[in-house]
Amino acid sequence: MSESSGPEGAETPVADVAHNARVWNYWLGGKDYYAIDQQVGDHVTSMYPSIREVARADRAFLGHVVRYLAGEAGIRQFLDIGTGLPTVENTHQVAQRVAPSSRIVYVDNDPTVLIHARALLTSSEEGATDYIDADAHHPSAIVDAAADTLDFVDPVAVIMLGILNFIADTDEASRIVDTLMAAVPSGSYLVLTHPTLELGGEANEEAMRFWNENATPPITARDRAEVAGFFRGLELLPPGIISCSRWRPGHAADDEKTVAQFGAVARKP
Repeated sequence: MSESSGPEGAETPVADVAHNARVWNYWLGGKDYYAIDQQVGDHVTSMYPSIREVARADRAFLGHVVRYLAGEAGIRQFLDIGTGLPTVENTHQVAQRVAPSSRIVYVDNDPTVLIHARALLTSSEEGATDYIDADAHHPSAIVDAAADTLDFVDPVAVIMLGILNFIADTDEASRIVDTLMAAVPSGSYLVLTHPTLELGGEANEEAMRFWNENATPPITARDRAEVAGFFRGLELLPPGIISCSRWRPGHAADDEKTVAQFGAVARKP
């Protein structure tokens, strides 16, 4: 993305602070980022070379999960919170390829994400795709807005990939998850990924410190026990809470390299 690019007719201001959504897009090989995002992204990569593998594994995890949920699990509604900048194999593309009637609501509150999401996110004729400009700190407002597209009488897959790590207080992060899952019926799912200093991620501690001093929003790593707390009252699907690169429906892919990003899926009983 050039320093003035955006959808046709839209000007995007030059950014002077790196932002997660754009840096993540850069790590994924996208084009929607500014010079400052590339600079910070390259510096983080120099400190923690595996970060690109984390980003790509997180994206692949999304595809594995959505294909399973739209297929074998029969889910037709997806609430994707903290979606980031649109790239290849977005939630609606994966879900509607499996089940064209799928309905997807994306949620983010970054202005750059909003501009590009409105321009790029489309839908199959049978389904629906919508975008909500909302903050994850306000889950009730998200549910209220999503109800224009989703029917909360039927199961919903709540997707929160790499978003709770931007909620520094674990109690508040748990409250957000609890509020969202209380709003969806039995048979719904919670899908999470979360960075950790476990799984070989210890080398990432210094890189996270650099990020928090030079970019926004600040990030918090959590251990397995803390991540497990987000799934209280839910039924974890096998293989449980593991590196997101190794998660597959019902088992772990032992031939995949472990990355320091937990991934897990659970069903609301």
